[in-house]
Amino acid sequence: MARRALKLATLAAATSGIYLYGNKFLDPNDFGVVRVGRAIATTAVITYDYLTSLRSVPYGSEEYDFLKSQVHLRSAERLRELCCANRGTFIKVGQHLGALDYLLPEEYTRTLKVLHSQAPQSTRQEIEQVIREDLGKEVLLLVVKQIFPDFEFMWLVEEAKKNLPLELDFLNEGRNAEKVAHMLKNFDFLKVPRIYWELSTRRVLLMEFMEGGQVNDRAYMERNGINVNEISRNLGKLYSEMIFVNGFVHCDPHPGNVLVKKCPASGKAHIILLDHGLYQVLSESFRMDYCCLWQALIKADMKRVQKYSRRLGAGDLYPLFACMLTARSWESVNRGIDRSPVSASEDVEIRSNAAAYLPQITQLLNNVPRQMLLLLKTNDLLRGIESALHTRASASSFLNMSRCCIRAVSTYQRSKSHSLYRRAQISLTEALSLWQINLYELFLWLKGSQLGNWVIALLSRMHHSTY
Repeated sequence: MARRALKLATLAAATSGIYLYGNKFLDPNDFGVVRVGRAIATTAVITYDYLTSLRSVPYGSEEYDFLKSQVHLRSAERLRELCCANRGTFIKVGQHLGALDYLLPEEYTRTLKVLHSQAPQSTRQEIEQVIREDLGKEVLLLVVKQIFPDFEFMWLVEEAKKNLPLELDFLNEGRNAEKVAHMLKNFDFLKVPRIYWELSTRRVLLMEFMEGGQVNDRAYMERNGINVNEISRNLGKLYSEMIFVNGFVHCDPHPGNVLVKKCPASGKAHIILLDHGLYQVLSESFRMDYCCLWQALIKADMKRVQKYSRRLGAGDLYPLFACMLTARSWESVNRGIDRSPVSASEDVEIRSNAAAYLPQITQLLNNVPRQMLLLLKTNDLLRGIESALHTRASASSFLNMSRCCIRAVSTYQRSKSHSLYRRAQISLTEALSLWQINLYELFLWLKGSQLGNWVIALLSRMHHSTY
């Protein structure tokens, strides 16, 4: 009873607290011992609350569900207070957790969402201190390992240590912003703030001011006449293009970094992409394997799912890997992730399994290429946005992904071919595949439109009139 709830608590508490133990070290100049002690104390209190509050209550009863919700809320508030008190990397993890609507209980996501737009600010001295901290890691990891023996989290420490200096180099952020703006210039709905280089340095970045509503704020979109499905579809186009075609990926799309606004002049809805400090550059071989894996997932080709999952380091955990990538159950993956939307029962199953399989998840994340880690984080954040907008698992998103995968693989194949005939053959196959997708998309549009209903009704009448 309480043990099952404890696993769920661990998913949130360990993901935030444990992640951060390895990044906050004993530095008297910055009172690091206070931050570490605060994190350990918070995790211990959360764990004790779950164990004692639910221990004597029958599992599955109304009282159990009520008490569990109260414990979730108390624990989420403690995590939020911890993030606000310790700041720095803690805020980053809190923002990530707040976007996982499809995975974590509502009490957690609702409480942590405030960090997307109301996070406390850190001084430059506090931020630079995070970079300098490199002592005491082994001691703290041993302490946490004793508390949570099932978890392997050294990869989290390494990734955070590698990425944080990049995020704090504002010249690097400015270059990334200009690069992605040029790379995606064909998407007229995308807006990236202009950089004022003459007033910018490594420590100061001056850019164009842009404002709008957060991308997960469905009420804001409805008030301003913005089509929610169009925004979700265009966001999917952006990220499919970045991941599959260009291999240059904005890896921090939490709702505070992705805004939407309706242009008064044209009436078109714009997506505003902010915070360009963290990008993942994908190697060509990794990108091709990832493309082929997603093509196999969309086609429900289980042999190729297994093949490319193994090539990406999943090993025997490839079913879990497929479920993590798609945020769908294994049954849905086998049936075809584009065949049906996520049901309420499947949503519950996903949340339960995430807690139950956390040791396997951490093992898997420790084995996959480092490039995959930020992609998984990006997937989580995008799925959280789709969940908030109620647009998860839409057919159009998979069609856009398919287009990008086909283009990416065809471009790669042409670059490796020295035969003019072979390159022409690849181009023809690409054109036919894209044409099939366009035709299927037209069919879906007709099926869901009023015109399509009239055509179906007319054909039905014509059929019956012949008899």
